[in-house]
Amino acid sequence: MTQNETGTGTGTDTRTDADVSAMSFEAALKALEDVVTQLERGDVPLEDSIRLYEHGAKLKAHCEARLSAAQERVEAIRLSQSGTPDGTEPFSAK
Repeated sequence: MTQNETGTGTGTDTRTDADVSAMSFEAALKALEDVVTQLERGDVPLEDSIRLYEHGAKLKAHCEARLSAAQERVEAIRLSQSGTPDGTEPFSAK
């Protein structure tokens, strides 16, 4: 990812909300890791840091939404009383 894509370098964030929502989970997670790395370095100007933080928050929300959607699609294997597979049921994080 280039510096401009995460909001540093030019002082502007070139990714829009639509760009984030179109990202795969893996791409969004990598972009979020890049944002965290840049913020942790501490060498980003204040205004760019704010933009990076805001972009990171959007990436985090997107990753959480993708994970939630994946959990809803996962089916748990239901076992019979004898312990053999007896079908599936919706995933429950309980």
